[in-house]
Amino acid sequence: MNKIIIRPEKAQDINAISEVIRLAFLDVEYSSHTEQFIVNELRRNHTLTLSLVAEIDQNIVGHVAISPVELSTHESGWYGLGPIAVLPTMQKQGIGSQLMNSALELLKKQGAKGCVLLGDPLYYQRFGFKSYPDLILEDVPPQYFQALSFNDTTPKATVKYDTAFNATE
Repeated sequence: MNKIIIRPEKAQDINAISEVIRLAFLDVEYSSHTEQFIVNELRRNHTLTLSLVAEIDQNIVGHVAISPVELSTHESGWYGLGPIAVLPTMQKQGIGSQLMNSALELLKKQGAKGCVLLGDPLYYQRFGFKSYPDLILEDVPPQYFQALSFNDTTPKATVKYDTAFNATE
């Protein structure tokens, strides 16, 4: 495999990003199949804090989105990671891990306090994410809602994602 370049999205990447996300979630049983619409809506709402692509030979093969989340305690500096997507034919090659590590490093550099996500605990624990009983995303089994604090303190709060996560088209 040729060199993977992780970089911020450019305007000309938007269609390719949507297609990567669509294909990555196409056969995922628990998916709402609206992930590409969520990213587009975050972009339209100017709430896409980070949008990174993985590129190989000038082709977009992966993407990760980061957006602010709202805490019931009104504490700022927390972000939601996701969706994260890699083309099915390119999965299991470390591309998703490179996207994760790059996104988390950039968040830390920007002064973020922490990051939350919804996903497979077995996968995300390798990046330091874990479930906290006092950090809640309503209507979600607690083991799938995970957080990574960048300053060793995790708030006791209910988390709310941007309204873009309701996008269906």
